Amino acid sequence: MALFENLGSRLQEAFRKLRRKGKLSEADVNEAMREIRLALLEADVNFKVVKDFVAQVSQRAVGEEVMASLTPGQQVIKIVYEELTSLMGGGAKRLNYAPSPPTVIALVGLQGSGKTTSAAKLALHLKKEGRKPLLVAADVYRPAAIRQLEILGQQIGVPVFSLGGQNPRDIALASVAHAKRGGLDVVVIDTAGRLHIDEELMAELEEIRSVSHPNEILLVVDATTGQDAVKVATSFNQRLGLTGVILTKLDGDARGGAALSVTAVTGCPIKFAGMGEKLEALEYFHPDRMASRILGMGDVLTLIEKAQEAFNEERAKELERKILREQFTLEDFLEQLQQVKSMGPVSELVNLIPGLKLKGADKLVVDERELKRIEAIVQSMTVQERRNPAIINGSRKKRIARGSGTQVSDVNRLLKQFEQAQRLARQLGGMVGKKGKVRPGLGSLFSFK
Repeated sequence: MALFENLGSRLQEAFRKLRRKGKLSEADVNEAMREIRLALLEADVNFKVVKDFVAQVSQRAVGEEVMASLTPGQQVIKIVYEELTSLMGGGAKRLNYAPSPPTVIALVGLQGSGKTTSAAKLALHLKKEGRKPLLVAADVYRPAAIRQLEILGQQIGVPVFSLGGQNPRDIALASVAHAKRGGLDVVVIDTAGRLHIDEELMAELEEIRSVSHPNEILLVVDATTGQDAVKVATSFNQRLGLTGVILTKLDGDARGGAALSVTAVTGCPIKFAGMGEKLEALEYFHPDRMASRILGMGDVLTLIEKAQEAFNEERAKELERKILREQFTLEDFLEQLQQVKSMGPVSELVNLIPGLKLKGADKLVVDERELKRIEAIVQSMTVQERRNPAIINGSRKKRIARGSGTQVSDVNRLLKQFEQAQRLARQLGGMVGKKGKVRPGLGSLFSFK
């Protein structure tokens, strides 16, 4: 994750120094705490939050349990992990649903924070969970805001309620009644933002709150704004009583101070994280997983969830049967590639694997262009060629290379990789008896070099 790359590197360097020592002195711990303090301040974490965090870690790190441990460095890392998790809110916080529908969720925030897009992302997320959401266009000031929400609603198949330029208070009130009549169980209100916090904005939001009685008031915050995000969260929380935060652009190249400060300063949990521009790129925020990724420990649970979303169970069983019967083709090869791609950029997936950080990993190079090149080559083949690559002779290779915009050497390399995948498939088939079972894994069928 680019957002915490520098912070993670700094913390991991401090831990490397601790691991080299057989026993830790108080001076060793103090030196490590100094580096941790500087790393957090450089990441734009709130000064008071840094002070309290370092004091808590130091108190635990110089305790008898750590000093007497056979692996004191690992014990300190464990403490930092636990305190980072606590700093960001502990466990994941889910939405508060109304006892009887509809549940009302109001999204608030400054202009440019990504409220409208986040509203659509949240609606899609709810739809995937089996809910029936309604998007509400209550931003009547920003040019084309209503139209933008209508277009996003069409893209994700979610209805959008609008009364044009009428009073946002009346729009919010009418939207709840509309949802009840239509059997829609979640109302997501996209409110207006401003370039800065002002009394008029807050008064309007308080009116919307008074008539719609939201179960959730979620502040949408741009994670790249650093300490300003914390100030905004504090102001909104004092006036509206926030129930949570959605952090956008958490995949961006910034210092990450907002993610590490906002909960500690405001007491509002981060409930969702925007991980990219796509409408599917909204995830529940897991403090423990985020702490693990910051410390370079990977995030296996998120990787598993992404795989479960991308891979169809029935198709996996069919692929298993093909492997056992030695019928694995280039069409299956391409499908596996496309499924892995649907999980997100491979560079991000790599960083979810414990012990692997893409930056500086000399044993693993992932080139996104290579994935596109393989896809283009396979799609330039005929159906016969995909199902029986043995018929691909010299002239066919030239035609495939021209059609895919690649070189014959690229086609040869792909065919060699596929041969290796077929060989592995045969080995798997031979290893599994009649009573055995095999499940294809994410990288087991092919490799990129």
